[in-house]
Amino acid sequence: MTKTKSQTTDTILMIRPAQFGFNTETADTNTFQNEPVESSQQDNLTKALIEFDDFIQLLREHKIYVIVLQDPGLPVTPDSLFPNNWISFHDDTVVLYPMLAKNRRMERRAGWISLLKQMFQLNKEIDLSGYETQEKYLEGTGSLVLDRVNKIAYANLSSRTHEIALQQFTDKIKYELVLFKATDNHGKEIYHTNVLMSIGEKTAVLCSEVMHNETERNKVLEKCQLIRK
Repeated sequence: MTKTKSQTTDTILMIRPAQFGFNTETADTNTFQNEPVESSQQDNLTKALIEFDDFIQLLREHKIYVIVLQDPGLPVTPDSLFPNNWISFHDDTVVLYPMLAKNRRMERRAGWISLLKQMFQLNKEIDLSGYETQEKYLEGTGSLVLDRVNKIAYANLSSRTHEIALQQFTDKIKYELVLFKATDNHGKEIYHTNVLMSIGEKTAVLCSEVMHNETERNKVLEKCQLIRK
């Protein structure tokens, strides 16, 4: 859905959730996720749906084309709100990714994939989901931060971002791979790359303090300079 030679898009895919709450299958590798002790899952879903619908309205008011798919509720997929982890789009190509949590793998609904391929005339498919059987995960543009103009893929290695799956992605899409390792103040891995960096048209946002290897950090900073040119 992203135009050639553009960092950003005017089209967004969003999944309206049927559940929203704590996911026990992803909690071990996501230190930012905390189990609520006061509110119920239904209360959380109600609040999430209000925010979801309000956000869609705001995007459309700003001339952003939003495609909304409704999570049917079964099978139960509590993180379906985040489709960027299982699918991404590149000109005429759709990429499907291997997911760590079993209840997240069910988000890859064949009907949705067929619909999107037809809508946007995507005639090529790269399916990396088979790496799940080898426990080599790559969770889409959570694991990857993409400089689409300069064709660079930034990735923080973690239990959800495996180097072999990464190499398959960059080989097939023809991107340069920039690898690094990031940990928090307690030495725990940061599970996704997009929680510590992002790339816009002329600006990169990066939490370089969590990159403790100076060589890796300097390489990331050097490559990020390209988006300003």
